[in-house]
Amino acid sequence: MHYINTYASPLGGITLASDGEKLTGLWFDGQKYFGAALGGERRFRDLPIFERTGRWLDGYFRGEIPDSIPPLSLAGSPFRRAVWEILLEIPYGEVMTYGEIARRMALRKGLTSMSAQAVGGAVGHNPVSIIVPCHRVVGTNGSLTGYAGGIDKKIGLLALEGVDTGRFFVPEKGTAL
Repeated sequence: MHYINTYASPLGGITLASDGEKLTGLWFDGQKYFGAALGGERRFRDLPIFERTGRWLDGYFRGEIPDSIPPLSLAGSPFRRAVWEILLEIPYGEVMTYGEIARRMALRKGLTSMSAQAVGGAVGHNPVSIIVPCHRVVGTNGSLTGYAGGIDKKIGLLALEGVDTGRFFVPEKGTAL
């Protein structure tokens, strides 16, 4: 059983999902892979985890740097979960490239290299947007590609965090435009 609730953000509607105790999903309404972590029956319900996540989001959208995150339960392969752990290490107001994440993954696994494309797939399937900050990942060439919520949301989130988005560019083609 999955429980869902909604949150109205300055960038658009957000749907939250929970297993009843932990946050399992957070998606901008209509984003790519929306609700991918949800299976079976869903019920709309108020839960303490939704209240806690709402407070976190309220502070975040006021420009406050979060000091902790709500409890998460991230469903995915061990590789994806490892990539998401690296995302959680990207500081507020900073960015990291897919290549940097691939190098960190390779180092942690004792490998000489890791595919940045494989990392990109894991980043794109992050089930808890914003809190697991996949919006902080950019292309090595300065491209703002790769945000399942859409480039406009990515730019909005980065700008909210004080990132100079003028140093990046929006690709003409891409999977997340």
